[in-house]
Amino acid sequence: MRTTPPQPSICQDIAEAVGNTPLVRLQRAVPGPVEVLAKVEFMNPTGSVKDRIARYLVDKAISEGRIGPGGVVLEASSGNTAMGLAMMAILRGLRCRMVVRRQTSREKLDSLRALGVELVLVDGTLPPDHPESYNRKAQRLAAEDPSVFFPDQHNNRDNNQAHYLTTGPEIWAQTEGCVDTFVAGMGTGGTLSGVARFLKEQDPSIRVVAVDVKGSVFSQHYAGQELEPPRPYLLEGLGDEEVIGCPEFELVDTMLQVTDRQAFLAARDLAASEGLLAGGSSGAALWGVRQVLAAATASATPKRIVTILPDSGNRYLSTLYNDEWMRGHGFL
Repeated sequence: MRTTPPQPSICQDIAEAVGNTPLVRLQRAVPGPVEVLAKVEFMNPTGSVKDRIARYLVDKAISEGRIGPGGVVLEASSGNTAMGLAMMAILRGLRCRMVVRRQTSREKLDSLRALGVELVLVDGTLPPDHPESYNRKAQRLAAEDPSVFFPDQHNNRDNNQAHYLTTGPEIWAQTEGCVDTFVAGMGTGGTLSGVARFLKEQDPSIRVVAVDVKGSVFSQHYAGQELEPPRPYLLEGLGDEEVIGCPEFELVDTMLQVTDRQAFLAARDLAASEGLLAGGSSGAALWGVRQVLAAATASATPKRIVTILPDSGNRYLSTLYNDEWMRGHGFL
């Protein structure tokens, strides 16, 4: 079994502090006797689960000679991957250019600027095939300059591998191999797929529940439906406007679809009941856990559910934790 090396007492740099995040038992946010454990990924250095892939992808690219000192890391990110890559760029003597939706929270944009990231802002409402859309813009910029390192977190399954090598083994070790349901949001698909693959290799009976956001195309694809055009949504970090390469849909046993309102209210409830100030994707995960519990029967009740809290609520103080913003969108 692969495991993440323990963090040293003194880290040579902040990248050594990535991973080994705690599992926290949720005691107030979920009903009933089922044990629910949340992996608190916002305790990574830049505050999100994406620090894991940033460290893995950048260090692998350096070791393979795909980028060297002074090189440029280019990616499309809703903010969290960009933060992790910015950290790694500083530590490894690189530069960082990120394609980010203008609709991304102000806190994320300000944090990226503080870390010296060159931002390329795009309109998040453009259709996926538009040349100036989020994913297409990054792909075009990468094609125009072959010298940049383009991790392509949406299609590069090294994203999944980072979690297969770290997050999955950590969960297995922390639970001492006792977990029967894994619930997580599906954004790029890397976290869910990498963890799910590792856990199912240890115990094929473990059930994997993915949470998509209403407006994304993932649920349609999973159900084998003809894809309808994506619809706008406000939740950052989940879903996509097109089917991408990282999600391993074959590992998913059930896919649920959450609305913006459900995710945001669940995140606020998580903060109020557990003291865990987490982002909207964490609210979506909590909502998913609650759906699993609501659907449980006497003959099919999980004993232990593990879920992921991907990022911190500090990045959404002007949005989902702002009453005026919530009322303006009809969520309160």
